[in-house]
Amino acid sequence: METQSQLPSTQLQLKGTTFLRTCINGINALSGVGILSIPFALSQGGWLSLILLSLVAAVCWYTGLLLKRCMDANPSVRTYPDIGWLAFGFKGKIMVSIFVYMELYLVAVEFLILEGDNLQKLFPSSGFKVGSVSVEGKQMYMVLAAVFILPTTWLKSLGLLAYVSFGGVLASVVLVLCVAWVGAVDGVGFNQRDELLKLQGLPTTLSLFLFCYCGHAVFPMLSNSMNNKTQFPKVLMVCFVTSTMSYGSMAILGYLMYGDNIKSQVTLNLPTDKTSTKVAIYTTLINPITKYAAIINPIAIAIEEASRLFATRSMAILMRTLLLFTTLILALSIPFFAYVMAFTGAFLSVTNGILIPCLCYLKINKSARKFGWELVVIVGILVMGFSVGILGTCSSIKEIVKRL
Repeated sequence: METQSQLPSTQLQLKGTTFLRTCINGINALSGVGILSIPFALSQGGWLSLILLSLVAAVCWYTGLLLKRCMDANPSVRTYPDIGWLAFGFKGKIMVSIFVYMELYLVAVEFLILEGDNLQKLFPSSGFKVGSVSVEGKQMYMVLAAVFILPTTWLKSLGLLAYVSFGGVLASVVLVLCVAWVGAVDGVGFNQRDELLKLQGLPTTLSLFLFCYCGHAVFPMLSNSMNNKTQFPKVLMVCFVTSTMSYGSMAILGYLMYGDNIKSQVTLNLPTDKTSTKVAIYTTLINPITKYAAIINPIAIAIEEASRLFATRSMAILMRTLLLFTTLILALSIPFFAYVMAFTGAFLSVTNGILIPCLCYLKINKSARKFGWELVVIVGILVMGFSVGILGTCSSIKEIVKRL
């Protein structure tokens, strides 16, 4: 089998990692910017949608196990696209790569929107005019964030960025603690109750929940990095249980504090005159700056390997600059954090986290296609995935168009 590593430098650095380090890397892959919007997701679906959070976590944990079983079928499998190649040949590898890169690209867009939203929260009166064109603070901060991030995208070797995993996990913990502090100590309180169930908002809720568990593209790399690969199912269990506790805590805290008034990012609700709020927002701002290059790097490497045009150092820098520029333009054009996240979750996270693992597993393992409980479970997951994908994608596009 022909394999093509997407993240050669990272794989090299993670080779021979321990159970604990792999758990930290896995939790970091799952604990991203989704934690900011998890209270908003709960507000869209009501209190009973917390059950769906556990269901989504369980489904994504199971599909992560299916990816591991696909890898066990051929020891030469190294990356997520390799699983697509093993199942459906070269076309399968290309399709998986496209969906993975699209998801990474939109996460990079989300990073810039997040920077603009939270910097405007800290400095609300900022903005300037160029002739007759008025540039609002949020737009200005997106541009400034992009300029600040740009030099990091020129680094081909992400050796230093490989150590941000623990920082990413710590950042999620700090955010939850800061929000809890604002509610318990800074006077906001936990007095909101609101509705048990909102059927109309469930597509958005499920889409945002799915975005939170979109780490499947990283799982093959993490598995291959381990000293003892047979422990990877235990790693998945630790990662999903820990992440679900973190997401659930933030969802409950945020919704109890602000109810239906919760904004797309919980940090945007916090009182700006409190130290805990500033800690939460600065923690939120640092994460995208450290992670943007790591997110966009696989896309850049794929483009460089596909075209000789970018073989020279100067052309590679130009291409990476253009990648950043296009994400900035998209962020400025569609600056709706929650609904861009919902679209990513419904269209891409569903595909990468649910549909592809199930379809590849059924194709690779003939025994799985025999009628039994396993086939029933997988078909049920596929039906759920297609349904949520279609409803969530349509709902998020509708909300984005409404706000344009």
